[in-house]
Amino acid sequence: MSLFRNAQFEISVAKPNGLPPPGGPEVAFAGRSNAGKSSAINTLCDHVRLAFVSKTPGRTQLINFFRLRNGAVLVDLPGYGYAEVPEAIRLQWQRLLEDYLTRRPNLVGLVLIMDSRHPLKDRDRVMIGWFAPSGRPIHVLLTKSDKLTRSEQSATLAAVRKELAPLGKQVTVQLFSSLKKTGIEEAERIVGSWLSVPDDAGPGDTAAP
Repeated sequence: MSLFRNAQFEISVAKPNGLPPPGGPEVAFAGRSNAGKSSAINTLCDHVRLAFVSKTPGRTQLINFFRLRNGAVLVDLPGYGYAEVPEAIRLQWQRLLEDYLTRRPNLVGLVLIMDSRHPLKDRDRVMIGWFAPSGRPIHVLLTKSDKLTRSEQSATLAAVRKELAPLGKQVTVQLFSSLKKTGIEEAERIVGSWLSVPDDAGPGDTAAP
């Protein structure tokens, strides 16, 4: 059974004080508003509209929680970095993202979505800067890889891995395509390793790697 398949929507929140009590390990998905985050989530979960794919990037302003069959939670964070979003809303999203990423006690890892044609933008680096000090793992999905040639794919993958190499084993990077359905197994294997806990451990016993 796929790790992400049969994910069920649980709750949406707009402010840090609206977050539900921690219950089970959480894996956050974050990315620029036009990086293909919602499409990646839908592809991983084998669900056409689990995460809303907006025709206007930057419209999703909520943190959305989806419960997986194993009790873990997939957390879809608001897209960031879209230029046409009003400054006041951008600052609100920033506070929401930073608070969640730096304070959520049961957050075990971050899946960071980047368009493979435009990786490691300034806001991506900010996200890494917020989360990396926790020591928890970061997995980078380089989406829309089908739009690159094989040589471009290899070059992009190598370049991103090289820039993030100083973070060591904390960061992993892969190519991904929602259109071609490629990279699903690798993403499941890596994220699944974050959720591995002893059989006798309850949700409250889950420790960050």
